[in-house]
Amino acid sequence: MRRKRLAPNPDSEEPFDAKEAQVLPQIFISNKTYTYDERVVLFCDHIIGQCSAEDADEAIRFYIIEKLASKRSWTAVWKTSPEVLLVNCDIGDLPFVGVLVDVNCTPCEGKSLPLRVSVSVAEPYSSNIANLPRELVEDVLREHDYSVPILDVYPIQGMGADVDNIAEYLEHARFFYDFLWRDWDDDEECDEYAGVIEKRIQLYYDIQDGTIPGPISERYRKTLEEYRSKRLDLTKFQTKIRGEALPGEAVECWKKYYEMSMLCGLLKFWEDLRLRSHGPFYPRIYKRRKGQRTSGRIVTHIVAQIMTTDMIKNFSADTLIQQHDSLSAALDSCFSGDTVVVFPGEYHAVALASLTDDITIKGEGERKEVLFYSDPSHDNFVASKASKVMLMNLTLVQHGTCDGIVVVESGQLTLDNCVLKCQGTGVCVLTGASLVMKNCEISGAKGAGVELYPGSVAELHRNEIHHCSNQLAKDSKGSQGGINLKVLPQPQLKLTDNHIHDNHGYGVTILVPDNLYKASEDLEQTASGDKNETDYLSKALQKLSLEITTNKLESNTKGDIGLLRKMWVNS
Repeated sequence: MRRKRLAPNPDSEEPFDAKEAQVLPQIFISNKTYTYDERVVLFCDHIIGQCSAEDADEAIRFYIIEKLASKRSWTAVWKTSPEVLLVNCDIGDLPFVGVLVDVNCTPCEGKSLPLRVSVSVAEPYSSNIANLPRELVEDVLREHDYSVPILDVYPIQGMGADVDNIAEYLEHARFFYDFLWRDWDDDEECDEYAGVIEKRIQLYYDIQDGTIPGPISERYRKTLEEYRSKRLDLTKFQTKIRGEALPGEAVECWKKYYEMSMLCGLLKFWEDLRLRSHGPFYPRIYKRRKGQRTSGRIVTHIVAQIMTTDMIKNFSADTLIQQHDSLSAALDSCFSGDTVVVFPGEYHAVALASLTDDITIKGEGERKEVLFYSDPSHDNFVASKASKVMLMNLTLVQHGTCDGIVVVESGQLTLDNCVLKCQGTGVCVLTGASLVMKNCEISGAKGAGVELYPGSVAELHRNEIHHCSNQLAKDSKGSQGGINLKVLPQPQLKLTDNHIHDNHGYGVTILVPDNLYKASEDLEQTASGDKNETDYLSKALQKLSLEITTNKLESNTKGDIGLLRKMWVNS
């Protein structure tokens, strides 16, 4: 366990005069890993059962007390926030202050929540801060009647099987509050709270195995942290109000509540499994379509620092030309029907994330010389909802954006002779949208290189899709491969002369819900699992509008084409 030494208190002339604390012993860490099904049984069946959300704390309390009966006294590391023990000290990035304590569980018979246990400083005095004064620790514990929340204590190794089991029970409780419990649960009316917890367990594993790509899960995590911070900020502000709130205090209180409520609503939206069955994407473009110019004229926009006559020698004499220093300026000036010609260089353009008019964007020269970089501060890189958008002869380099490198929200997008270097998700075609992709290369996607949502259409010709879905997943079953199709309702896919290779998973993955086939068909399964899997694949292919001809699929870790069955809820 990492050790630190406190710097002298800047408000004091004297440094800390404390006896050196011993190094903390190793806490017990279980080496057992839990599958999705095991966690569902543990939390939904065993712990929560028929409890409502407002009774969840009591259910966790009962679960812990049941195990504490086996061993009342043991030694643990008490971990607490640095602010509890240290004031005006340079603590750097220290996540917690740890002190070795003896634990007595007798007070657990009370009804108070959260559950607390009695502790006393153990011998030898040990801490992760070498010069933390023992007197300071004793004073703080005395102020709290020598009791601390039980989830703040971590049993050490070597205390015996009973204490090891207690440690595992405490870890389950921490997992519940860290990943499954939400602060708004008490305010929600839900007939079956265990069903809500089951969905959140699925969300947790979808994040862990890469079904939800890393950048998206990171955005979700940051939003959840921001919500919790806003809620804590509101609570602290309310406790400072004495008596009836002044007008200014009331306004500030409502402001903080509104900010917290907006984040709460967004998190609920993301967590709705009905929406996530179609993926974590949803339409984001709210910019209005300009349409054509009132004059009916079409303009060709040149993007280059300096324009020369040689650049436009191949244009017809009646071409209307407008030159721009930046890609953003060109896109902002576009109307439907315009063309943007981009000369070699490196470009950034936020406007690529909201393409609403029918335009063509094409690079001049070699595609590797015309590079578009994403803005890490934005969710989208390229997103289109126009009737017809074309991107030609370009290289797209994704840095930090959360959604797909290209998202087709509606209408048709054509990618021709483009290189797509992904860091998050690849090309995503949402429900009702259409993609035509020719002579392109896609690589590096954390999820699938091309992801087709229910009811979408795609034609892929002479493309190379490789090294996709290479996220660090604990569960290889979640790997989505080169192309991923969600089949409820069925997307339409036409593949011709593509090279799909070296992807983690199948070359083409067909994602089907568990309830796609009738229960009676499930009962017909026998021990010959491979044959049944082949039958499922055959039935899925029959239901799809899928044309696959003269393609080369090789070196994909799970094979050429396969099924991935996931838990699915119909809308």
